[in-house]
Amino acid sequence: MGTNNRLMFNDISFGKPNPDCDNLACKGYVDVCEKRIYDLQQLLEVAQMLCSTLEFKRLIQSVLDSCTAQFLVLSAGVFLRDTIDSDSFNLGGNYTGFDIESGDKFKIHEDSPLIEFLEKNGGVYSPAELRGKLMAFLPERERADAENDICLLESLSTSLVVPLIQSGHLEGVLVFGEKIDIGTDGGKSSGYYSEYDKEQILVMSSLAAIAINNAALVERSSTDMMTHLKFKFYFFNILSDKMNLAVRGGESKICVLMFDIDFFKKFNDNYGHACGDYVLQTVASIIRSNIRDTDMASRYGGEEFTVMLDRTGGEEAMNVAERIRKKIEEYDFCYDGMNVRVTISAGVAEFNPARDGGISPKMLVDSADKALYMSKRNGRNRVTFADSSVIDADSQPER
Repeated sequence: MGTNNRLMFNDISFGKPNPDCDNLACKGYVDVCEKRIYDLQQLLEVAQMLCSTLEFKRLIQSVLDSCTAQFLVLSAGVFLRDTIDSDSFNLGGNYTGFDIESGDKFKIHEDSPLIEFLEKNGGVYSPAELRGKLMAFLPERERADAENDICLLESLSTSLVVPLIQSGHLEGVLVFGEKIDIGTDGGKSSGYYSEYDKEQILVMSSLAAIAINNAALVERSSTDMMTHLKFKFYFFNILSDKMNLAVRGGESKICVLMFDIDFFKKFNDNYGHACGDYVLQTVASIIRSNIRDTDMASRYGGEEFTVMLDRTGGEEAMNVAERIRKKIEEYDFCYDGMNVRVTISAGVAEFNPARDGGISPKMLVDSADKALYMSKRNGRNRVTFADSSVIDADSQPER
């Protein structure tokens, strides 16, 4: 007995099974210890990864990838507020693995009893557990809303719901899809999570909530609240990073589009500043809806906008700019019962790292700006590419 106890102690102390030990309890305990050490190492790597980026979309994707890999689920998603003033938590594009056409229809209002419960109590719940807890304390008049939200989660084949809470504030709701059965749950039902699993998930959710809160603060400080586009300084920071990456890679082209609303002053003068704000917001929305998640749009100043198209050549960029110009020209701008015609002029500049290694972000944007001026001079409501003849031109017409 003494020998076996001594072997078990040695096995556990060194964290590896002793080949001379035939004590099954000893080997099993060592296996558990090794798994927990591995899990801690994984959580450390996840923490380092989540701290390495403040770019919101990349961060959310990192959270989802970590959850599916670490907790063996086929799908995962995060319900988040779209904007700082949003009144609901939306799935949107913040998911991976779910077999759905779009996440836009998956929304939970901020006043929902489900949201109130999750923010107040935290924890980790299956949809069935949530239903039981909510129905136990909610008055009859609120149960239907709670049931609708739980059914919404169940329609995603949700196995677990995890509120992401930072400093008592709900940052989002993490949902896990179907759990992969690897035969280690002792024959329990599908979607089973052990208490140890739930402890690990709570640690992960705490890390994710902190990272999302930090990224959200950066997002808010770098975003124009009127148009929901990035500020000029942030645009230049990201453009500089992308250009440096392109130079190191030597292949990927980058294009900058610059837009200016034609005769914008007349909207403020003739219809008031509220109309001008409406035009700015609508144009910004059209621009944002016609570019990819990997691209970036900014409010450059006043009625000017810039767009960075990553991994895009000049010809494709011209097509994107022309599509946006045409969408704005055809859009029915209706303010206070009045129809107003809005057009936009654009300039396009290309950065080719194989050819333009010495060009700075400011020089690239200046080239797009010169092409924009050429569009203005040639009659407005058109797109011009910044070739050598445009870049050398000095004439700048009235906007």
